[in-house]
Amino acid sequence: MSTETKHRIDSRTMTAWQQTHYGGPDTLRATEVAVPEAGKGEVLLKIHATALNAGDIRILRGDPGLVRLAFGLTRPRTATRGMDVAGTIVAVGPGVDTVAVGDEVICELPGGGGLAPYATAPASRLVARPETLDPVAAATLPIAGGTAVQALDGAGVSRGSRVLVIGASGGVGTFAVQLAALRGAEVHAVCGARNRTLVKGLGAQRTFDYTTTDAASLPAASYDAIIDIAGAWTLRDLKRLVRPGGATVLVSGQGGRVLGPMGRILGAMVRSIGSKRPFRMLAATWQQHVVAQLAKLAADGRITPVIERTFTFEEGREAVAHVDAGHTVGKVVVAVTRRSEAR
Repeated sequence: MSTETKHRIDSRTMTAWQQTHYGGPDTLRATEVAVPEAGKGEVLLKIHATALNAGDIRILRGDPGLVRLAFGLTRPRTATRGMDVAGTIVAVGPGVDTVAVGDEVICELPGGGGLAPYATAPASRLVARPETLDPVAAATLPIAGGTAVQALDGAGVSRGSRVLVIGASGGVGTFAVQLAALRGAEVHAVCGARNRTLVKGLGAQRTFDYTTTDAASLPAASYDAIIDIAGAWTLRDLKRLVRPGGATVLVSGQGGRVLGPMGRILGAMVRSIGSKRPFRMLAATWQQHVVAQLAKLAADGRITPVIERTFTFEEGREAVAHVDAGHTVGKVVVAVTRRSEAR
């Protein structure tokens, strides 16, 4: 472990929420493990906050089966869940010269590791956390915020666009509504009845209750762009709603236990051939400059992460179960350290 120790490492061992096989939240156990060491090109982070995402649940359950090809055939290669974190660098590995011990950062951990007091992270995946941005809010940005930006970019949303966000009250959706409005777009949103006031407050000019509104009830060619996060409406209906020259970005989708949304994706690809209203399939990736931009917007108060609930570290399994149950409004965050310990 690096001897650069301006910030004390509490002990050689730690308690982490880990799983030894795929399954539901009950597979997570509070397990005593060694504090990891930073390898070449890595840093060791003291985690202050970890935000949970739908991707954490897919890895938790290994569902759809296609997930297992990337993360482990019989169990996740990384036993600890939680990919989005805010923390302090407490040690650096060989070859790291772009950051230093004591830096406050935001990071997406490949595969997980955030439901623990410490985790290693590639130095290439770090973004400085502005001093005025709380770690709990900062942790929500990488995956959900980054996905929202990439979806809006993929749909070509800009000033004057009319955009429909389907699934607007979730983590990605609450960011997509705010960011689209910030670009000067006219935002319409589909969400649950209880969340319509919230979503309007984020910048949506019209909202629709998904339980009483279907695509057929909306006028044809109404939108320049659709951001489909819920994946419940048919491709045919989505295409009908888009104006020629517009696009639909598929962020998620329904599917089977093995291939997940691949059938929907293939259908969208076929429907896009030669079309003036194409579908664009989004596989969001880590983009450092995007997360840095989101951090500045949040620090300046131009966007506000919607956080439904913050759990304590001791409630880590309960936090995962809450997200696993579905219908989370905005984000769920686990405060790994007390706020007084996070600078």
